[in-house]
Amino acid sequence: MTRLAELSRKTSETDIFLRLDLDGTGKTDIETGVGYLDHMLSAFGRHGLFDLTVRAKGDLHIDSHHTVEDCGILLGQAFLHTVGDKRGIQRFGHAVVPMDETLVEAAVDLSGRHFVVWNVTFERPMLGQMDTQMVEEFFRALAGNGLFNLHVNQRAGHNAHHVAEACFKSVARALRAAVAPEPRIAGDIPSTKGAL
Repeated sequence: MTRLAELSRKTSETDIFLRLDLDGTGKTDIETGVGYLDHMLSAFGRHGLFDLTVRAKGDLHIDSHHTVEDCGILLGQAFLHTVGDKRGIQRFGHAVVPMDETLVEAAVDLSGRHFVVWNVTFERPMLGQMDTQMVEEFFRALAGNGLFNLHVNQRAGHNAHHVAEACFKSVARALRAAVAPEPRIAGDIPSTKGAL
């Protein structure tokens, strides 16, 4: 079964096309108009082993807020679409990523319920054209639209670039683990409730 989604989102603020293949090799083709976001989405695809294409046009004359958040919304919707009813997947995923002085831990539960715990701080306000506050907003949009629990905890670090990049890489690797097939329950839903 191919776990592939192609979705579009068009509003008065953004126009975005996104293609996600959960079972890829980490190939990415990203153009959002926000250089730092392009860098992070490329890292996300590479470390999640997701093939990811994103084409976004947004109201960057205002700032990057709508573009970053709407990319998170659409990526979350793509994850929700591709995992379907979640039969035969691991469901839970966890990853810890070090980047020099930085250490970030991410854990996910593809529970069908949205909840985010965010314990990350930034020592400077901007990463290129992107406000560091938008890192949290991206992940809240991702988890909210993907309907999963997400915990991101910064264990160490002060370099803002390293902290943000470790967030993207750890969440990608946690999602990679969560969507991985579990052959021992092929065809079954990983819940005692029988539905997620």
